[in-house]
Amino acid sequence: MRRATPPFRADHVGSLLRPQHLREARARRDAGEISALQLKEIEDRAIQDLIAKQDAIGLDGITDGEFRRAFFHLDFLEQLQGVESYPAGQSVQFKGGTAKVKGLKVKAKIQAGVHPMIEHFKFLKTHVPNKVAKMTIPSPSMLHYRGGRSAVSPNAYPSMEEFYHDLGQAYKKVVTDFGAAGCQYLQLDEASFPYLCDNEQREMLRSRGDDPAKLPGIYADMINAAISGRAPGIRITLHLCRGNFRSMWIAAGGYEPVADVLFNKVHSDAYFMEWDTDRAGGFEPLRLVPKNKQVVLGIVTSKSGALEEKDDLKRRIDEAGRFIDLDQLCLSPQCGFASSEEGNLLTEDEQWAKLRRIVEVAEEVWG
Repeated sequence: MRRATPPFRADHVGSLLRPQHLREARARRDAGEISALQLKEIEDRAIQDLIAKQDAIGLDGITDGEFRRAFFHLDFLEQLQGVESYPAGQSVQFKGGTAKVKGLKVKAKIQAGVHPMIEHFKFLKTHVPNKVAKMTIPSPSMLHYRGGRSAVSPNAYPSMEEFYHDLGQAYKKVVTDFGAAGCQYLQLDEASFPYLCDNEQREMLRSRGDDPAKLPGIYADMINAAISGRAPGIRITLHLCRGNFRSMWIAAGGYEPVADVLFNKVHSDAYFMEWDTDRAGGFEPLRLVPKNKQVVLGIVTSKSGALEEKDDLKRRIDEAGRFIDLDQLCLSPQCGFASSEEGNLLTEDEQWAKLRRIVEVAEEVWG
């Protein structure tokens, strides 16, 4: 049965490959060759083209592809008051290489203000009159996970409990503002929970003074505070990710260590879950999902252009159905195609073929 509310039977995480002309325009803006207004006009046209393509292949949830961002999380987080970014100097270690990214520091008390991405959503909604405009933002945990205590000024926050509180409240204002702007479909991109399933990551956290056994509860409380001001009718989903940059990854391990907190303490409506490789373990944790929540199976990979066979996807949906009702399931890629503007190692044609395949399989499985 087709779903009338998000997440949809055929869905996607959000980010999409940037066309070459858009990447060139962003580089020209960085070099000072064009103005911010000129870049915005180019972004506007590219997003309108992207909306038409999503609509044409039958997707019901439409995003802006994160075309106005360099990174899925940094562009949002650096706009919170009290948070400062600094030039790339940090290397994030992926399996297969490294990524140079901006760093973030919490220098003062965190507040939301009027977040510029509210306007990004308003543009999207204006140009999606007959489908559902979907907005994606990073989970609040993303501001803490990478740097921990060392990224939070002790002068601003002698106590980390106060930091967690203020971050949750700042997010609450942004989520409330999205609702006031008419958002009905909001996704929080949450990499921290899956990273907490990886033994190497857990050891890293211990070495810097964090307790990986306590962080799921801390992060769940922040997320719940963030979405506590949600408008009536808005659907909140969590996207779980183990790292996605130029088709590389960071973490491995099944969801079992965090599944109970994730499904039964976090007050989200649904979960986009990575299951495109055996790095994510089996479907057994789905037995813990409450009957009133949905899970979007990320069994189509965004990391390569090889197109999945329909029968293989249907077989994996059946496997998941051993632990959760089929009616609670939907289908999507395991992650976005471009968590950063560089994008994953596949072509735009391969990207669209995968999204069409998702729509086709969803129609054959659920009608």
